[in-house]
Amino acid sequence: MNRHTFGDVTVELTVGDITAQHDADAVVNAANAQLETGGGVAGAIHRAAGPGLAAECRPMAPIRPGECVISGGHDLPNPYVLHCLGPVYGVDEPSDELLADCYRNALRIADEHRLATVAFPAISTGAFGYPMEAAAEVAVRAVAEAAPELTHVRLVRFVLTGEDVVAVHARALEDVAGR
Repeated sequence: MNRHTFGDVTVELTVGDITAQHDADAVVNAANAQLETGGGVAGAIHRAAGPGLAAECRPMAPIRPGECVISGGHDLPNPYVLHCLGPVYGVDEPSDELLADCYRNALRIADEHRLATVAFPAISTGAFGYPMEAAAEVAVRAVAEAAPELTHVRLVRFVLTGEDVVAVHARALEDVAGR
């Protein structure tokens, strides 16, 4: 199952490039604390958005694990970027709560800005070392639990790096949907 609806919010899973989500109102950056260009998702988003993104983000930094801030999309096809600092696995504790906070805070901010479609990467699963299966379970559960409170967000897309990562998220989606 690569799609499920929780109340009025549809969650879908896809393989793709987070910077090429032309129909999303916002993409989520798996940010670093300083909101600077980095590797992985942060590097890709900053490269695609251009130097204006770094300039806008500079005064918002630093952020702490679980926190989220919003910026313009600059040269991205999206009006907004939601920057979330995920936990470093095994360092920032409680990692499951901090990771869930990333998703909850991003969705709350998106809803406050009346955004309908938000595209997330698999936050903290790259350089921050969060195990993919555990991260997928936390992410999907956080989105499902936030869904009833959302009045504007109607589509949450997980933009993932490969079919293997989609399969992990699909199992998490089935588990959470079955509860």
